Amino acid sequence: MADTWNTDTGEAVYRSRDAIKNLIIRVRVERVTSTAALSKHLQQKVLSQPGGGAIELETLTSSGQTGDNEEELVVGWQEKLFSQYEMELFQNESACQTPLDRQYHAEVKALNKAKGRRNQRIFTYTDHDRYTSCLALHQLTSSDLLSTTKSSPTFLAERMASVRHRRQDRRTIDGSVPKSKIVNWEPTAEFVKTSHVVNNAMQTMHIMGDLAPAGKMGQKENEYLLVTIKTDCSGTVIVKPDFNNDKEPYRIVTAGDKREVWRLTVKNMCTTMQPEEKEREQNVYKDLYGRHKEYLNSLVGQDFEMPPVGILRYMMNGEIVSAKGFEYNNLYIHFFMELPNNWSSLPFQTLSGVTQTCWAKTLGKENVAFFSYPFSFEAFYMSEKESEESIPQWPVIYFKVLSLDSWQRFRTEGYGYLLFPAMPGKQTITCHTWRPLQTGTVSALRRFFIGGSPELEDHSYVRIPGTFKGERLSRFGFCTETTGSVTFNLHCIQQARAFVDASMLKKRRQKVIDQLGGFSQQGAVCTILEAFQRARKKMQEARESLPRDLLHTTSQLQVESSA
Repeated sequence: MADTWNTDTGEAVYRSRDAIKNLIIRVRVERVTSTAALSKHLQQKVLSQPGGGAIELETLTSSGQTGDNEEELVVGWQEKLFSQYEMELFQNESACQTPLDRQYHAEVKALNKAKGRRNQRIFTYTDHDRYTSCLALHQLTSSDLLSTTKSSPTFLAERMASVRHRRQDRRTIDGSVPKSKIVNWEPTAEFVKTSHVVNNAMQTMHIMGDLAPAGKMGQKENEYLLVTIKTDCSGTVIVKPDFNNDKEPYRIVTAGDKREVWRLTVKNMCTTMQPEEKEREQNVYKDLYGRHKEYLNSLVGQDFEMPPVGILRYMMNGEIVSAKGFEYNNLYIHFFMELPNNWSSLPFQTLSGVTQTCWAKTLGKENVAFFSYPFSFEAFYMSEKESEESIPQWPVIYFKVLSLDSWQRFRTEGYGYLLFPAMPGKQTITCHTWRPLQTGTVSALRRFFIGGSPELEDHSYVRIPGTFKGERLSRFGFCTETTGSVTFNLHCIQQARAFVDASMLKKRRQKVIDQLGGFSQQGAVCTILEAFQRARKKMQEARESLPRDLLHTTSQLQVESSA
């Protein structure tokens, strides 16, 4: 008689919002032997005959033999069912070493006083049992127990089989995180096993079977793993092997000389939620989430923190992304902010910073150093004197790129500046740099052998020096060399009471705070007006420098053309 078997013994992953304690599984094991098959065949044959052969059938299917050949049990989540080996082990109080062992000892005594245990061959190992973390690798990954297609465990499966699914706590006794040795340059095998593997906190339960021949139960070598159930706090349930449902049973072949064959059937016995109950549960969740939202609103409040009237609040969360195109490697950047007139910052606000040293990597034809250095800045603008012709000034970030080699030689690689964006939002800006150049061979040799190069005493000279008061800034005779570029990612936020008052937006903006409102149209108008004023001034100077007879001839030509 040929039987069909289910060979798909892989694990199945389920996700549920229900509590894991409601999980109920029915497990059935049945021995496939010639006697059992003959008994089943005769039973079906006799039952088909009306009233004949009842004595022979009763002889062949005695109660004791049926209990040895098959067993069916309904198991709940983390329900402890003792095996024959555990019943004999925990009877002696001297074998109990832990509080859990003593608890099992009391439960075994209570079972012996009562009618006994309801299971014979099927038992469980819960998450708290010491056997759960001590099961051998071949018990967890072997393909001899369940007849499957030939497959070998992967490298990750072998590593994960020896990892206990507990959360690795790296905190010290006082609860603080150790700051020393953040990077382990020489990790051991144990460190790699416990730290370099995704190790979520999971609860495990094993459903086992004592598949020993009749009269030899209670021996560890006859215990076989039937079903493994794992779950985590996010509602993920992993079952191996999967529920049979309407599929064929699994095939288990025992070890030893006899190599008996058993059928395994696994079925989910959880009751399906009715539509009324599901709707009631959804209403409860909606009410719960609504109450939680109201509670959070009560903590946060309905009003945002607003700056005083006439003050613009400017917040920037920036990142120094990368630097490329520089002559030497192992770069770092020193930067600081300069606040113009009428700008201020908080007393504890840091206005400067230094990145880490970064070794560049080759991308195409460029050497790029990726810093990913974050920084944040907050400033306030308040105008004291109003002037229609004055254009508001924005803060500036001045930065200097330097290099450091293995001989501790410093070299200045470039200077640059970044003007705070006038419009809020996310912007990516690339700033090009230059460095002072001293002509001659001696300067080049000094830079190569001992480091050092000409530097700026005033970093604001990169843009317009703060001490400059004249009309024209001349840099004639100052030699520079183009170097590389630095890329910034900026996220800017502007906040003012004028933004909230919609009626003010309809009026003519007469205050500087409105010019600094961050509106793109206003910024574009300011730029156009400034360019127009410069062009008009240049045109007037050009007309004044021309000869009067040329101007008179031009005016006559215009009159004739109009006529």
